[in-house]
Formats: sequence, structure tokens, C-alpha cells
Amino acid sequence: MRTSTIATILVGLVAGGIALAGMPRPPHLTDRTTGDADLAAAVRDAVGATEGLRGLSVALVEPGRIRVAGLGARNPAGAPVEADTTFEIGSVTKPLTGMLLADRIAAGVVRPDDRLRDALPAVTGPTGEVTLAELASHRAGLPRVPITSPVHLARIWWANLAAADPYAGQDTAWLVRAASSTEPGDGRGEVNYSNFGAALLGQALAAQAGTSYPELLDRELLTPLGMRHTSAHLDGAAPPAGHATGSRAGGRPADPWTGSGWTPAGVGTWSTAGDLGTLVAAVLAGTGPGADATTPRFDAGDQGRIGYGWFTTRHGDREIVWHNGGTGGFRAYVGLDRAAGRGVVVLGNTDRKVDPIGLRLLGVPGKDLAGTDGVGLPGWVGVGLAVTLSFMGGWSLVSIVRRGPDRLTLAGTAVSAPVLLLLAYRLGEWTLVPGWVWAAGCAASAAALVSAVRRWPALPLVAGAPPWRRWGGTAVELTLVVLALLVVL
Repeated sequence: MRTSTIATILVGLVAGGIALAGMPRPPHLTDRTTGDADLAAAVRDAVGATEGLRGLSVALVEPGRIRVAGLGARNPAGAPVEADTTFEIGSVTKPLTGMLLADRIAAGVVRPDDRLRDALPAVTGPTGEVTLAELASHRAGLPRVPITSPVHLARIWWANLAAADPYAGQDTAWLVRAASSTEPGDGRGEVNYSNFGAALLGQALAAQAGTSYPELLDRELLTPLGMRHTSAHLDGAAPPAGHATGSRAGGRPADPWTGSGWTPAGVGTWSTAGDLGTLVAAVLAGTGPGADATTPRFDAGDQGRIGYGWFTTRHGDREIVWHNGGTGGFRAYVGLDRAAGRGVVVLGNTDRKVDPIGLRLLGVPGKDLAGTDGVGLPGWVGVGLAVTLSFMGGWSLVSIVRRGPDRLTLAGTAVSAPVLLLLAYRLGEWTLVPGWVWAAGCAASAAALVSAVRRWPALPLVAGAPPWRRWGGTAVELTLVVLALLVVL
């Protein structure tokens, strides 16, 4: 074996060894525990594998008492989850919006069949004709999220991939404009989950009451129930003090969601397990404002039935009333079993699902939990990014060294290779792909770079296409590299 080949291999091995020390490591639920020790132990039994979880806050509602426990860390620094640690609750806000509707129906302020435009006259066009009950039960025929332009679609796609805020800057005025340019589809009358519809419902109730949605929620629901730690932080405002820090299950930090137009659907709302446990206790007792929202009213297909924002699903011999929630870096589950008089709240500060934990705490057998904890399309996209981006730079360098076109091409690819590794580190799904794959990609890129350096003296500066075209292509490539760095750093 030639000396140059041995040197290349050694450089690759050294680089791979160094990369192993800093390879992606998903968070794990630590042994730290606060609150009810027996409940914390039961939660650990329900969790199973701890990979992809950082912290959990759990409330178990039983006849006459609410038990609360915190497990793991609320942030990467290791601060423990306390009873007052707030989490983004995402779509768990939707059943709160449904309870506002039920409460205002009971008060005679609105009717289920009132049209959207009766409460929110600014909405024009066919969407204004859908009813409040249709919006509360996802039967209005509206899309999950309206796509207003190709740029909007690209923004949503990238935000979901990069754990950014897909709703930033989208206030009530934006929502109304989108509603006025959207038409209900052929699925009107059938349950098709819609963040858009839930957001419009809440903003319509607030407009009819002459206030904002956060103020209406606080006045009619949070204050009467004593939910002191539940609040909305919108339009770029900082999260509440002492909040949990959200991240992807692979460890990538996630931005909070803050677009105020979407608050009734689950954007910008923070709460604690204790507060939501208080809500569940009031619903079980039938004393909470708008508790009738949990009553099943419409068929929801495989999901069972739905009331105003609350789903009811049968798991074996148990009927569970529930809703879950998810933002870029948080997951939430709220469920109650009326027959047993028990309820549960599980809040997590990564995007690993917590539904199965809640269902197990409610006593649902494992055989009845099929389909509650799947990877989903985003996870498999993350797998593809982890593997592809880890090796793309090294493979490109090897290909160019073999073809040897010119120094310009080689330099551009050499600059791109480490950026691709950084993208792999930040965007990959490292709960499903072992971290050593990234380290192997680093080793391959380092070895390929050594080969490129050896080939450099024999190459012309520019070859092939006209020089202006070659320089222009390299400038575009480097611009994309800079943009990628700005996104991921």
C-alpha cells in the first residue's frame, strides 16, 4: 500500500475518532424527580425507552386529589422540571377553545349554527358561511393550514424541517385575509382536522365578545378555574419565566411558536401539568365552564367521535376523552376516563410523542395502543437527511478528485463538505440513526479532502465551460453555503 494511501486512511480515522466524541446524542430522561415520587415511578414504567425525551411534567387526576410529578430536565443545562415549569401545550388549546364555545352557547350569547361571518364580519366569501359548531368539530371543510403562495408553502416546509416558527408574523388580520380567499372543500360535514378552523373559531368568539382571544380565555376559563400558570406569549414575546426549553427528539433546539392569529388552535399557549390537571378535574366533575364541550356529538371515523374540540376514542373496554398537542419542540397529552373518574396530563419538552405514556397511566393495555407512537413522515425525512448529508460532501469530493476538472470546482466542493456535515448534524433524525453514522461521514470527508489536496497542484484554475459561467456557478454555490450556515447556526 502506498504511503499516500496510508496517510489518507490515517487522517480519516483520526477525524472519525474526533467526530465520535462530538457526534449527535439525543437527550435522555435523567433520574431527577420532583413532586409525587410514586407517580414519577409509575411514569418511568410507562415511558419505556428514555431516548428522545429530556423532561416530563405529569398530573394524575383521581377522585379527590391531583398528583403532580416532574421528571428529567427542563433545559439542556439540567435544571429539574418543577411543579411550576411551563410547557408549550400546542393543540391542547383547541379543547379550551371548544369549552369557550360551549360556555357561550350555554349563556345564550351564541348558537352552534351561527355562521362565522355573524361573529367575524371581516371574513368574506364562502368560508364566512361555515358554522361555529362545524369549526369546533373540524367539519367545516377547511384545510389544516391555508397555503397562500408558493413562498408560504416553502416557508412552512423549511420551518418544520429546521424547528423554526412556521406561524411567525401571522396575526388575526392575516388569518382573516386567508379565510376570505379560501373556500371550504368537498369534505364539509366530515371530520378533517383543521388548525385553520379552530383558529377562526377562537378569533370569532373573541370578536363577538369585543376582546382578544387571550383575554377571553383568561376571563371565561382560566381565572374561574384558578389556572394561574397558563398564559399566551405571542408575536415574538419571550416565553414565561422558568419555562421548559423545547427541542427535537434528536436534540436540535426548537423555536417557540408565537403567531397570534393562531392562538385558539395552539400557538403561543404555555401551561403546567398542575393547571391542566385542574381543568381535567373540573371537566370530570362537570363544574368547569363549558365542560359540555367534551360530549361526543359527531362521528369522527377511526378516531371515534368528537364534541367541541374534544375527541372520544375507545381503547378496548375503555372510552377516553382526549386531545394532544405538538409544537416544534414540545408534545402534550390530556385524557380522561369518565367511567373510572380519572384523568391524566403529560407534557414533554421534545417532539417525541407522549400519548402512549398518558394512555398507559390511564390503564389502557399495551395491546390497545397500536398506532399511538409511530415515527411518521417527518421522522423518515430526518433519517434520509441524516444519512445523505453525512456522506454527500465526501462522495462529491471523491467524484471530483477522480474526474479532476479544475481547482475552482474542487475548492467549492471542499467548502461545501463541512457545511453538509453541519446540516446533517442539525437536521438529521438521530433518535432513529446512530450518531456514529455522522462520525463516519466526517471520516470520509476528511479522507477525501486529503486526496483533493494531493491532486490540487496538477489541476488548472478553470477548465471546461466559459470562465464567466464557471465563476458564476461557484459564486452561487458559495452563496447557498452561506445561507445554509445562517439557517442552521
